[in-house]
Amino acid sequence: MKKILIFSANPKNTEKLRLDEEVREIQKALKQSQNREQFQIFTFLAVRVEDLRRSLLEHQPTIVHFSGHGSGAEGLALENNSGEMQLLSTESLGRLFGLFQSQIECVLLNACYSQEQAEVIHQHIDYVVGMNQAIGDVAAIEFAIGFYDALFAGRSYEECFVVGRASIDLQGIPEYSTPQLKARKRYSSNLEDNIKEDKKSELEKKSPQTMTQEKPSQSIVFNCGSYSGQIGQAGGDLNQNQYNNQAGVEKQLSVTEVVELIEQIEFLFSNSDLPEQQKKKALKHIDYAKDAVQEEQADKNTATKSLQKATKVLEEVNETLGVGQGVWEKLELITKPLASWLGVAVKSFI
Repeated sequence: MKKILIFSANPKNTEKLRLDEEVREIQKALKQSQNREQFQIFTFLAVRVEDLRRSLLEHQPTIVHFSGHGSGAEGLALENNSGEMQLLSTESLGRLFGLFQSQIECVLLNACYSQEQAEVIHQHIDYVVGMNQAIGDVAAIEFAIGFYDALFAGRSYEECFVVGRASIDLQGIPEYSTPQLKARKRYSSNLEDNIKEDKKSELEKKSPQTMTQEKPSQSIVFNCGSYSGQIGQAGGDLNQNQYNNQAGVEKQLSVTEVVELIEQIEFLFSNSDLPEQQKKKALKHIDYAKDAVQEEQADKNTATKSLQKATKVLEEVNETLGVGQGVWEKLELITKPLASWLGVAVKSFI
């Protein structure tokens, strides 16, 4: 059973919100769902900092939902013992959720200007929703209704997010693009094992005749599909004929799959032997690329330039300090489908 913790706070000295209505609609969605026995909701009103910490420890939730006020970089508005506003800083919030990263799957911050908190929490939690600007009561409630209707129907978190946005849009509210999703899939830390397993699966599907006619292939399988591309000798470039032949398939990647590819690159850099300063610099460029592909209209140009800057950092460090070679060896497998989707050659990155 998945536990959902709903925290709400509307301090006395802040604008009045319709938080009770939001909670009621979420509870109503669960009651009407055929899967209601798979979820359990716990609600906490007028939440203080200690309430948040104690509830997470006591209930061990799968999903955490916050409704209330956000203050951008300053944090989220909780309450003190007098019912007045007490800001919970973005950094403290991130450290708190870091303690629960093995159990919490999704965090929904249904509060104005909460994207900054979402980005910090996303360092620990795979799926986090935040708002990139102010959001009105009606839009916030509609998003919650759509999100949880989909969740209780058994949909993935990505689909829940899309349905939540659609719920705002269907009501003719122009704030449908305000909610922003930070998402990633958890992968094994051993990338080679994942690749070998997927290769074996792909080869088993081929007939003996087909296998004798084709070169061995490597596959990286993602939630929404798979990429299978020919590779040459280790570290070699994808030649132009292979690039052209595969482009038709690779360009069909969804944005979610593209984000997953970028997060594979992020994982490689995060676990590399690069010096800390250069590693942070590269990861910043990778994060820019991830944000660019998730725009309403994917900004492929910005994404490409950002990834090139990241690999440039790797190249410079490799040449001067001789580190990062392991990243180079694995990077080609990930950048092949990504390069095709971006409309550039693989050699743009490696």
